[in-house]
Amino acid sequence: MNAKFVAIIDYGLGNLFSVQQACKAVGIRAIITASRDDILRSAGVILTGVGAFGTAMEHLTEKGLVDVLREYALSDKPLVGICLGMQILMTESFEFGRHAGLNIVPGTVMKLQTAPGVKVPHVGWNQIQADKDIEWKGTLLDGLSNGAAMYFVHSYYVKLEKEDVVSSITQYGPNKFCSSFQFDNILAFQFHPECSGQYGLEIYRNLAKRI
Repeated sequence: MNAKFVAIIDYGLGNLFSVQQACKAVGIRAIITASRDDILRSAGVILTGVGAFGTAMEHLTEKGLVDVLREYALSDKPLVGICLGMQILMTESFEFGRHAGLNIVPGTVMKLQTAPGVKVPHVGWNQIQADKDIEWKGTLLDGLSNGAAMYFVHSYYVKLEKEDVVSSITQYGPNKFCSSFQFDNILAFQFHPECSGQYGLEIYRNLAKRI
């Protein structure tokens, strides 16, 4: 493959086809792959997923993808984590026990708190807000309005050791959590951009510019 392409990691979990279609809609050539060679030659990697943290790490280990992803993270090329893909970038998770993650980004995965009228999982549309005085210019959120609505499906969230890498936060009942972050070339979203209409496609357009 001579033309630039993005590798969507195939490890047996996730809405890979939806992500591929979102890439196609903005002109990104994206392949679904578990090949080490494809991944390391790609201009960008998208790690998505739906399901349990422990199961995801087992699948990545079985397919020999853990070291590949850690190696890719050391490059200057974008590594994008979506939903569960965001969470497994962390050091560890407390979902159904304690599990080691990829440890690419220092942080922990914690469960959302319930409250009267607040159910977990958190499913549906919710706003993302700029954290503190951080501007979105130059990030994958560039061009989005503060308070843009994105689509979420999750029961857990990431708690980062370095809060200054947080790009956006979201409030859900008593929970105020990181809904996106940028850590050097690592970019991650707790929501699903591919399910978030035009706002979500704007994120993919920004990714297309970056690669």
